[in-house]
Order: sequence, then structure tokens, then C-alpha cells
Amino acid sequence: MTTRPTRASSFVSQHHGVVWGFISVVTALAIWWAVTATGLVPSLFLPNPTSVWQQFVKVSTEGYMSATLIQHTFASLGRVFIALVLAVIVGVPIAIWMGTNRTVQAIFDPLLEFYRPIPPLAYLPLLVIWLGIGELTKITLIFLSILAPIIISTLQGILTVNKSRQFAALSLGATPSQLLWHVTLPSALPHILTGIRIGLGVGWSTLVAAELVAATKGLGFMIQSAAQFLSTDIVILGIIIIAVIAFILEILLRKLQANLAPWYSKY
Repeated sequence: MTTRPTRASSFVSQHHGVVWGFISVVTALAIWWAVTATGLVPSLFLPNPTSVWQQFVKVSTEGYMSATLIQHTFASLGRVFIALVLAVIVGVPIAIWMGTNRTVQAIFDPLLEFYRPIPPLAYLPLLVIWLGIGELTKITLIFLSILAPIIISTLQGILTVNKSRQFAALSLGATPSQLLWHVTLPSALPHILTGIRIGLGVGWSTLVAAELVAATKGLGFMIQSAAQFLSTDIVILGIIIIAVIAFILEILLRKLQANLAPWYSKY
């Protein structure tokens, strides 16, 4: 004898990821509150959630280090967005060129593999010597951290395009440019978007290091300044804001990928 699913179980099955994600966040907050409430960890090292929320309200209204939370957030978003756009403009054509020309791939591949594993902090001093301490250095550092994932993922997409589709298009009289725009790029689009998602995550992780260099605004600058004054609640607030923004951007990119390439991972 079968039983009808209850309304609650039906909702859980339809929104499985959202429900369990919400439960995990609430559980983490509960553990955080319990640890701080029992005094197991001093507030200097781990302030309670109420203190962080109070700092959120205060920084949002009164500001911190001559800027409000919105100003810090938009300063960081602007740097990451400019770096991401530049990385896409530079990285995607290079990857396409490498994927369609064996000689170009042989030339760029060793250079890419040499630069890719280097941590951004390693070449930060060199960028300061070359470019100074202005915005260009910060954007360049984030750009370099985003570039490699975009090139590698796009190249993988170009190299794994179904050859039968290309041969079919050529047999129908497609020109090289038509083959690129109507067959190769649409097939590689999911990989390009995946590279952008990975690159954006790496760019956000590089943000704090980039804003070490003579910054006056930005979430990374706010975190570093608060750490110098042992304002742990503001440090945690900055970390949470960065994580929340990165999560929202990831969700938006997933939605974009699902709309532009709905067939990806389904066939």
C-alpha cells in the first residue's frame, strides 16, 4: 500500500539543495554561538555572532577607515570585475588560438605552465616595482590570478569539441570563421564559463593580497586594517561579506551557464 508524500517531504524533494544548504548554515551558526557563549574561546580570537552583527550595522552606517561597508564592497567588486573582463578578453582568444594551432600551443604551453603555479603573492613585489602602488598594480595582480584558469578551461573546451560536428560543418561548406563561431565556440562555451567561475573564485581569494598595496578602500583593506588593531569582529565580518558575495556570483554564473548551455552535463 503506497502513501502519498506529505507537503513537507514534497517541498524538501523539490528544493533538496536549498533545504540542506540552509540547514548547514544554521548548524554552523549554532555551533559558533554555542562555542562563544560557553567561553571556550576568548572573544579576541572568536567574537560572538551578535558582536559581528553589531559591527555590520555600525560599519554600514558610520563606516570604517573613512568608508562605509558599501564603499568598501564596491571598491573590491570594481577591481575584481575589471580584472575578470580583461582576463576574458585576453584569455579566451589566446586559448582559441592555442586550440586551433599546434605551433601556437607549443609556444604558449610552457609559458602557461611556468606562470600558472606561482602564487600571486610571489610576484606582488615585482608588480609594485614595475607599476607602482596605484590601482593598476591591484587590478594586474587579480588579472594574473584569473587568467590561467580561463585559458586552461577554454583550451580544454576547444580541444574536446566533437570532431564529427566539425567535419559535418566543413562538408556543408563552412568557412573557418563559420566553423569557429557556429561549431567550436558553442561547443566550448560550457568550459569557458567554467573557467570564468574558477577564475572568479581565485580572483576573490587574491583580493586581500591585492589590497595590501596602498589601498584606502576595499574589503581586503578593511580586513587588514582591522587585524592590525585586533578588531576580530570586523575581520570576521569582512570574511563573511567576501564569502557571501563570492557565493552569490557563483550562483549567478551557474544560472548563466544553465541558460546558455542547458545541454551541458546532461548528455
